[in-house]
Amino acid sequence: MRTRVVLALIALVLPLPALAAQYQLTTIVNELNFPWCMAFLPNGEALVTERSGQLRRLDRGGRLSDPITGVPTVYVHSQGGLFDVLVHPDYETNQLIYLSYAQGSPGANATQVARARLVHDHLEDLEVIFTVSPRKDTPVHYGGRMIFLADGTLLITTGDGFDYREQAQNLTASLGKVIRINDDGSVPADNPFAETAGMEAAVFSYGHRNPQGLVLDEPTGRIFLHEHGPRGGDELNLIEPGQNYGWPAVTYGMDYNGAYVSPYSELPGMTPPLTYWVPSIGPSGLAIYNGTLFPEWRGNLFVGALVNKDVRRLTLENGSVIAEEVLFAELRERIRDIRIDPAGYLYLLTDSPSGRIVRVSPAVAEDG
Repeated sequence: MRTRVVLALIALVLPLPALAAQYQLTTIVNELNFPWCMAFLPNGEALVTERSGQLRRLDRGGRLSDPITGVPTVYVHSQGGLFDVLVHPDYETNQLIYLSYAQGSPGANATQVARARLVHDHLEDLEVIFTVSPRKDTPVHYGGRMIFLADGTLLITTGDGFDYREQAQNLTASLGKVIRINDDGSVPADNPFAETAGMEAAVFSYGHRNPQGLVLDEPTGRIFLHEHGPRGGDELNLIEPGQNYGWPAVTYGMDYNGAYVSPYSELPGMTPPLTYWVPSIGPSGLAIYNGTLFPEWRGNLFVGALVNKDVRRLTLENGSVIAEEVLFAELRERIRDIRIDPAGYLYLLTDSPSGRIVRVSPAVAEDG
């Protein structure tokens, strides 16, 4: 066992040269009510969620639709609301999309996932396929990020509910976990705890606090996740089935009252992060760049920062973070999500009652 040693991230990574001259920022949409997620449809359009409960369609000309009807009732309070939207890999044949959101009441609410068919601007055949258990009476720490894996299974992040942090280590509960289910909500037989009596069969990994970034690196199959620490200790993790990522038994952060959450930053049997941030940056949104428009960014991770109002570009080598660069700080806005379209453009969603979608494209050379 080793006692906590809190180190600032700046001591762990090397700075990269600024690349501001190599991109330009264009506002595509503004006046969104706390936009949370963006997902691209096969026809080049996109779906956008607003935390206040609206789902909208963004056409290829940058025009935003009225709210799509048939969206489930959402519990909107504090951090609660409508979170991710995810398009099924076979959308062109089944028209299925997936929504994660807060559901319930002040005294009993939970992260929930539903799927439905998108028919024009209406959701049909809505079906709830997963609800976090136990329910909680706090309007915070929901998680709510989703991705599909190559085998067609669905990963969902769940938060610890803040006042329920011990549940992140409880394998009979689904708080503070990464959940893996089939696209219809059934549990895959090869989940790490599926055959262990009394365990939550849908758990894929555990010991998470509030994961708000999740991405699959398709060429390698690696799964990256980031999560909020308490006061300090935001983490980037490489997710593997059955692994314990430590919260709250280990952390690089302190409690908000200045007390230790735990005296340990590492313990046997708990998987350490790839890197961490002290002080916190408030990570939200996570993307990996495999496009061609920015060849110098290929293989890099992009992390939105709510607290610092910027984006962190992380360079990995042999499984380690070797460099970090601050980008897009000129926006001076909280970054909620980062997405990359099939053409290789980046899109940033800013977190405010007048939130924007900003496209990042290569800079146009000036005539000289």
